[in-house]
Amino acid sequence: METIRSEQVHMSGNTQPPNHNEEQVKAVSPWRDAMRQLVKNKLAVIGMGIIVFFILVALFAPFISGYAYDDTHLQNRLQSPSSEHWFGTDDLGRDIFSRIAHGARISLWVGFFAVTGALVFGTLLGIIAGYYGRWIDMLISRIFDIMLAFPSILLAIAIVAILGPSLQNALIAIAIINIPIFGRLVRSRVISLREEEYIMAAKAQGMKNGRILFHHILPNSLAPIIVQATLGFGTAILEAAALGFLGLGAQAPMPEWGKMLSDSRQYIQTAPWTVLFPGFSIMLVVLGFNMIGDGLRDALDPKMKN
Repeated sequence: METIRSEQVHMSGNTQPPNHNEEQVKAVSPWRDAMRQLVKNKLAVIGMGIIVFFILVALFAPFISGYAYDDTHLQNRLQSPSSEHWFGTDDLGRDIFSRIAHGARISLWVGFFAVTGALVFGTLLGIIAGYYGRWIDMLISRIFDIMLAFPSILLAIAIVAILGPSLQNALIAIAIINIPIFGRLVRSRVISLREEEYIMAAKAQGMKNGRILFHHILPNSLAPIIVQATLGFGTAILEAAALGFLGLGAQAPMPEWGKMLSDSRQYIQTAPWTVLFPGFSIMLVVLGFNMIGDGLRDALDPKMKN
C-alpha cells in the first residue's frame, strides 16, 4: 500500500525540474512587452520611420547626391529648386540637396557621440553619488547644480570659446553640458533602489559594491536612462546646430545644417530655399527623436500599460 501511495503521489505531484527557458522568457518579457507597446504607438513608429530615413540618407549620401557637397559653381548661385538641383543652390552655387545629405552624417554623428559621452560620465557620477552618499554625494550634486544654473547654450558657448571653434570641440561641449542631466536622473534612481530588500540581502552576503552597482542597481535603472538618451539625441543635434549657426561648431566648407542656416540667413527673402531645407531637416530629426522618446517613456512606464 505504501508503495502504491508513493507512486500516486509521484504521479500527481510536479517533480519535474524547472524549465530554464521559461525563466529566461519571464526575465525578458518586460522588455518584450515594452517593445510591443512601442510598436502600437503610432507617433513612435512615425518617429522611427523619420530617423531610419535620415540614417539611410546619411549612409548613402555619396550615391544619392549627384554633386560633391563642396563643389562651387558661381554661375549657378542661388538657383531655385529644379530637376537638376532638387533643393536649389546656395550663394556659392553648391547643391543644397547634396549638402543636406552629407550634413545628416554630421548631425547624427554629433548626436550619437555627445549623448554617449554624457550618458557614460553622467551615469558613473550619478551611481557614485547616489550609492555612497555623504560628502561624495554633496560634492557631485553641487557640481551638477552649478552646471545646471547656467543656460545650456551659454555654457556650451563658454566651453567652445575656451577650446576653440570646431566640430570636435562643439561635440565635447554638448557632452559636458548634458552630463548633469543624466547624473541627477541616475542618482535619484540609485537612491530609491539602494534600500531595496534584494540590495540589502546582497550586502549581507558579502557581495562587493562594484558587483552590486553593475549587476543589480544599473540594470534596474536602464529604463529612464534609455528614455533620456533618446530625447537627448534631439537636444544634442539642436545644440550642435545652434553652435554652428553662431560659427562655433563645424567650419566651412563642412555641410553642417546650423552652419548652412547661418550662411544663408541673409538670403531668406531672395532665396528662401537656402534656409527652408536645412531648417526643415533639423526640425524633422529632432521631432523624430522626440516622438521615439515619448513612445519609450509610455512603453516603459508601468502606469501607462493596459
